[in-house]
Amino acid sequence: MNIYPKLITDALATVRYPGTGKNLVEGGMVEDDLRIDGMHVSFSLLFEKNPDPFMKSVVKAAETAIHTFVSPEVKVEIAVKSAQAPRPEPGKMLPQVKNVIAVSSGKGGVGKSTVAANLAVSLARLGFRVGLLDADIFGPSVPKMFHLEAERIFAEQRGGRQLLIPAFKYGVKILSIGFFVNPDTATLWRGGMASNALKQLIADADWGELDYLVLDTPPGTSDIHLTLLQNLAITGAVIVSTPQAVALADARKGIDMYRNDKVNVPILGLVENMAWFTPAELPENKYYIFGREGVKKLAEEMHTPLLAQLPLVQSVCESGDEGEPAAVAENHIMAVHFLDLARRVVEETEKRNRELPATSIVEMKK
Repeated sequence: MNIYPKLITDALATVRYPGTGKNLVEGGMVEDDLRIDGMHVSFSLLFEKNPDPFMKSVVKAAETAIHTFVSPEVKVEIAVKSAQAPRPEPGKMLPQVKNVIAVSSGKGGVGKSTVAANLAVSLARLGFRVGLLDADIFGPSVPKMFHLEAERIFAEQRGGRQLLIPAFKYGVKILSIGFFVNPDTATLWRGGMASNALKQLIADADWGELDYLVLDTPPGTSDIHLTLLQNLAITGAVIVSTPQAVALADARKGIDMYRNDKVNVPILGLVENMAWFTPAELPENKYYIFGREGVKKLAEEMHTPLLAQLPLVQSVCESGDEGEPAAVAENHIMAVHFLDLARRVVEETEKRNRELPATSIVEMKK
């Protein structure tokens, strides 16, 4: 029996790729390396992704089609190629990022996202290359804080992979799940879906060379934190809390999560947010609404640096709501506080890198 290339391509045209509904020939999945040697046929199938969920079934269907429409005696050899390079392994996802800083809080409502956003902007103002990843998958607030609610994120071909291109504002590269979901609709995802979305924001994005990648993590401890710890070697954590007793109790849990023997992420220091309130008309007065120096005392107890005590200032909330972090304006009353915080974070990060070994990702034993 003589086998001709058209016999093979006609057989492959009967197989449809489930992802597009097109047949293998129509979808351009049959590479031009078809070889026929007697009853031996070899060729390659091109898939967009690696791994591809339909890869095994499509390869089997292609082999069956040739046996059915050409001859059951044909020996079929199918190579698989991918149009996209595979995602880097956990722990190697961001080789060009020098330091990954997780900004965390034990509970919500303590100003963690405000601190993360202004820390990122302040680091950029100090001349560093900075990225900000909004890892609060279920309650993303970074798009609003940077007035990027209408931002549309696109992917471009970079190094053989389709990579998301982060938004860029105030000297900071920014990605958030909020760019991809309806801001008026609750994000109802199971843990696995949320973790996969976060992995895409980390590994399938062109972050480029960064001195600091700031992570705005969800409050508390959750699957999202575990996903971060399993995929990123986090340089250090910054814990944000108010002086209130309830917040301090949760801050302890956050510190314990990072200091756990299986995690071993250094705590760079604590930030006492809303440390006091000073009315604009009485600039010399301090009112300790949430308690006095609770975080300072916790830092001493936990032998952890106190990075900053940030006052409660109404204009900080207003600037965040208006999409311009307080750290952007040099004449803002809080800009100096946030710049001082950024300098302390740099100081503690450099000290940590001198004195401690690099952080390893958390590996879960099966």
